[in-house]
Amino acid sequence: APGQAEMYAGLQELGVANGEDLKETLTNCTEPLKAIEQFQTENGVLLPSLQYALPFLDLHGTPRLEFHQSVFDELREKLLERVSAIALEGKVEERYKKLEDLLEKSFSLVKMPSIQPVVMCVMKHLPKVPEKKLKLVMADKDLYKACAVEVKRQIWQDNQALFGDEVSPLLKQYILEKENILFSNDISFLQNFFSPSPKTRRQGEVVQKLTQMIGKNVKLYDMVLQFLRTLFLRTRNVHYCTLRAELLMSLHDLEISEICTVDPCHKFTWCLDACIREKFVDNKRARELQGFLDGVKKGQEQVLGDLSMILCDPFAINTLALSTIRHLQDLVGQDTLPRESPDLLLLLRMLSLGQGAWDMIDSQVFKEPKMEAELITRFLPLLMSFVVDDHTFTVDQKLPSEEKASIPYPSTIPEAFTKFLQENRIACEIGLYYILHITKQRNKNAFLRLLPALVETFSDLAFSDIFLHLLTGNLTLLSDEFALEEFCTSLFDGFFLNACSRKENVHRHVLRLLLHLHHKVAPAKLESLQKALEPTKQSGEAVKELYNQLSEKLELRKPSPAEVTETPSMELPLPTVPTPASR
Repeated sequence: APGQAEMYAGLQELGVANGEDLKETLTNCTEPLKAIEQFQTENGVLLPSLQYALPFLDLHGTPRLEFHQSVFDELREKLLERVSAIALEGKVEERYKKLEDLLEKSFSLVKMPSIQPVVMCVMKHLPKVPEKKLKLVMADKDLYKACAVEVKRQIWQDNQALFGDEVSPLLKQYILEKENILFSNDISFLQNFFSPSPKTRRQGEVVQKLTQMIGKNVKLYDMVLQFLRTLFLRTRNVHYCTLRAELLMSLHDLEISEICTVDPCHKFTWCLDACIREKFVDNKRARELQGFLDGVKKGQEQVLGDLSMILCDPFAINTLALSTIRHLQDLVGQDTLPRESPDLLLLLRMLSLGQGAWDMIDSQVFKEPKMEAELITRFLPLLMSFVVDDHTFTVDQKLPSEEKASIPYPSTIPEAFTKFLQENRIACEIGLYYILHITKQRNKNAFLRLLPALVETFSDLAFSDIFLHLLTGNLTLLSDEFALEEFCTSLFDGFFLNACSRKENVHRHVLRLLLHLHHKVAPAKLESLQKALEPTKQSGEAVKELYNQLSEKLELRKPSPAEVTETPSMELPLPTVPTPASR
C-alpha cells in the first residue's frame, strides 16, 4: 500500500532493513520463526542488557511495537533537542558543517512521517539549505507544507510567483477587513474607523502573518512592498498604503534592524506614527518631519515615492487634516493669516505629498507636487471666515435682547468655496474635514449652510467611504434634527439621494444611517425615504440585506390594526422608541 511505502521511504538507501525486506525474508525461508528471531536480532536495539529486559516486558504483556515506539519517540525528542543545541554552539562554520552533514545523511528519510520532524528541524536551523534540497521540497506539495517558515523564506526569495501566491490571500483579507469596518452597522461618533491606536492595528492577523513570513529577509520585505505598490497603482485603494506603514512599524516593534536600517522611510514613519497615535502633529514632531523631507538629497528623490505612500495612508491624512483644522482655529484667535504659519504650511506640504502619491508612483516623476498659492491665500482664509461667522452668531445669540442685532445665520456659501472643493484636491480634503468638525460640534446651521457644496466635489471625495463613515457617525450627534422636514430634505434629497442611484456605497451608508436613526425621522419622511431607497435589480447583496433589515425594523414600529381601532383616539399608543439614555 502507498501508506506503507511512505512509512519506510528512504530506509533502503541507508542500508536499513524495512517491512519489504522482512516480507521477502519470510517468503523465501523454510523456518519462519527462526527468520523472525534473526531479523529481530539484526535490527533490534543493540544493547546487551536488553536481552534480559525484553522477555520481562513480554511477561507483562507489553507488545514489542509499543516498546520500540516509545524508545523511538524518546530518541527523536533527544535528537531534536541536540539539533537545536548544535545550531547555537561552537564556531559558526563548524556548527553549520555538522548540520549539513546531518541533513545529507537524513534527507532521504524526509518522507518518512516519523523521521520527517528531525529532517525539517535540521533544515530550519540552516541559514542556507543546499539548492538541490530546496528544489525537492518545493516540488512536493506535502513537504513544502510541512517545512518551517525559515525554510520557506529561502524558497520564496528566489520564487517571487510562489511568494505572491502565499501573500495574495492575506492582502485580500486585509482590504476586506478595512471595508467591513467602514460599512459596519455600529454607528458612533465615539468609535470609528480611526479609533484603534497604531500599536493595536499592528497586532492584526494579516500584519502579524506578513511580519513572520518576512522575518529578517530584506529581499522578501522588498517583494511585499513591490506587491503593495503594484496593487495601489492598479486599484487606487489607499488601504495598501496603511499596510505599507503598519508592516514597517511592526518590524520596528520587533527591532528587526536588518530591515529598518535599510528602509529609507523608517525614521519618518516612526515619527509620523507617534503623531497618528496622538491624532495631532505637534511643533517638535513637525520640525522632525520637515527635516526628513528637506533632507532628501539629489539623486535620492525616489524615496519621495515611498514617503508619499506613507503619507497617503488614511490614518496619516486623518491626522494631518485634523491638525490643519486645529491650526486654522488657533490662527483665528491669533489674528494671523495662514501664509504666516510655517507649521500650517508644513501640514499642507505633507497633505499634498500624500494626496499626490498615486500620480507620483504612476508617472515615476519623483518631485514634490507644487502647492497652489490660492489654496493658502484664498481658500484657507475662506474657511477661517466661516469660523468667524460662527463666533459672531454665537456671541450675538448670547447678548441681552435689547442689544441683539438679530443677524440671521448666513445661509449662502461663497462661490469660490464650492469651486475649490470641485477643483482642488487638498482644498476638498480640508473642506470635508471642516464639515466633519462642525458636525461633531453639533453646529446644525453651519452644516446646512455648507452641505450643498458637497454635491459635486473633487473626484467625488464627499461620496468616498471614509468620509461617509465619519459623517454618519458624527450625524448621530444631530439625531434630534432628523425630526425636522427642512433638515431631512437638505441631507437626504439635497445630498445623499443625489448619488444613491449611481454609487452603491452611498446607498449602503444611507441605509446604515437610517437603521440607526429611523426612530428619529418623521413618519411621512421615513415613508418617502423607504420608497426612494428601494433596491433595484442591479443593487448588490449588501444593499438588499440592509434594506430588508430596515424594512423589518419599520414594520415592528407600526401599531397593529387591532390596536388602532380599539384604542380611544386620545390615547393612541406611541411606537416604541428607544430613548437616548437607553441606547
